[in-house]
Amino acid sequence: QVQLVESGGGLVQAGGSLRLSCAASGRTFSRYAMGWFRQAPGKEREFVAVISGSGGSTYYADSVKGRFTTSRDNAENTVYLQMNSLKPEDTAVYYCAANPSPVRAAGLYDYWGQGTQVTVSS
Repeated sequence: QVQLVESGGGLVQAGGSLRLSCAASGRTFSRYAMGWFRQAPGKEREFVAVISGSGGSTYYADSVKGRFTTSRDNAENTVYLQMNSLKPEDTAVYYCAANPSPVRAAGLYDYWGQGTQVTVSS
């Protein structure tokens, strides 16, 4: 069982930055790839980024590539999403999720956080 708690969301102007954190419970954190997803009002949940359990591999959605970076600290059981050059279309609830493999499909993730709101004003 893995419990996830996101933090770091908020309101920011376009062009600004935010860093999201996702703290995980349990002693098996490094066995899980950690994904980031987002869901805007009226839209389906979409893949943003994923990092492997060791942190050695990362993958990003084309829409955020070059602007967002995910990293993790396995000693602290925490994964991060650094978001730079934010755009109004990045506005959404952001979720972290855990899965044994670094996959992009939300339906394959076993554990989810409660989400944190990110709002980018123009």
